Amino acid sequence: MAEVTVTDAEARKVAFGAFVGTALEWYDFFLYGTAAALVFNRLYFATDDAVVATLAAFASFAVGFAARPLGAVVFGHLGDRIGRKRCLIITVTMIGIVTGLIGLLPDFATIGLAAPLLLTLFRLLQGVAVGGEWGGAVTLAVEHAPPERRDRYAAMPQIGAPVGTLLSSGAFLAVAQLPPESFDAWGWRIPFLAAFPLLGVAVWLRRRVEESPLFEQLLEQDERSSSPVREVFVRAWPQLVVGAGSTLLGVGGFYLITTFIISYGTTQLGLPRSLMLGATLVAAAVEIGVVIVGGRLAERYGAWRVTVTGGVASALTAFPAFWLIDTRGAVAVVVGVTVATALLSVPYAVSGALLTELFPPNLRYSGVALSANLAGVVSGFVPLAATALLAVGSGTSTLPALLLVGIALVTAVSGAVAPWFFVERDRVGTRS
Repeated sequence: MAEVTVTDAEARKVAFGAFVGTALEWYDFFLYGTAAALVFNRLYFATDDAVVATLAAFASFAVGFAARPLGAVVFGHLGDRIGRKRCLIITVTMIGIVTGLIGLLPDFATIGLAAPLLLTLFRLLQGVAVGGEWGGAVTLAVEHAPPERRDRYAAMPQIGAPVGTLLSSGAFLAVAQLPPESFDAWGWRIPFLAAFPLLGVAVWLRRRVEESPLFEQLLEQDERSSSPVREVFVRAWPQLVVGAGSTLLGVGGFYLITTFIISYGTTQLGLPRSLMLGATLVAAAVEIGVVIVGGRLAERYGAWRVTVTGGVASALTAFPAFWLIDTRGAVAVVVGVTVATALLSVPYAVSGALLTELFPPNLRYSGVALSANLAGVVSGFVPLAATALLAVGSGTSTLPALLLVGIALVTAVSGAVAPWFFVERDRVGTRS
């Protein structure tokens, strides 16, 4: 493939646009996780058993992840056939509308069984949209970047996740200050309804982003794959497995330390909602710095080495983090959540760079999206599994902590074997 040249300013603009659009999309997606722990278990999955209600809410939460591979298949195919930019406009529009509709949905007391059914349908549609979002954003950022700075640009969309967490947790923290009756009646809906105006911002940003120069070259030379998803499964399935494993900690571990921990802290330990949401906010703020540093470290040491280091560190600190949370002390809880989130964010910071090295340009959108979202399927069930393990373990944190150790080791091993499957980096240059 001939060398593609872009300006450094254009590469930065695309990376920033990918970050902002991804942040807004993750805001929409993360809202559901927080609401599942604080609202949906009571208002939409009505039952006298709090554990059963929470399990039902987390099951609907998991549906969004189960639907993500479908989004990866659909938008991966389209992204490798008609372009990255068009798909990203569709995905962000889709999730913005669906999230706003959740804020308008009547609860179980108003419309009965239709409430949880519609809520689960909306979550499924969220999952389809997000399934095509991240892979496209990372692919677009990487394909505009010169090889020597690819890792830092690949980290830009990753910053969207902690920013989305800050926005969603911050929005819920604000409305959680309302009296309980006002919060249940209408307060929790405000963060979801905010998706409508944010959608306008996201679409505007996505329309300003240029199409990938590498994709345009594939188009001109007629080198696109006729069936990219099928080719990934047939020709690149080892890369698919390695990619999914390397991504598991950054996604599944994250939901264990945020969504599950919020539920665990408020229902099992009796801690205030404001404390658990505040801990998540602090952790997300720290994660931003970790992701930025991780991208720079990947440039120096390689994304796979950073992935292995983060996986091993997370495994070693899983039990200490839970022990801190179990003390019920406010400072200890914040430190435990923050340390665990920071370490699992190390491999997450470089997952975009690592995954894009596993697949050639004509299969990249499909390969990256499918890898991340196969991990996402497992990740969506992590809060559910952790809640079930909590019940089996008589309410102690031992088994959920052991689950985090297992997830971390899968990522560490996957990162270690990833270099065996790397493809040659695309020749992308910059001009000032």
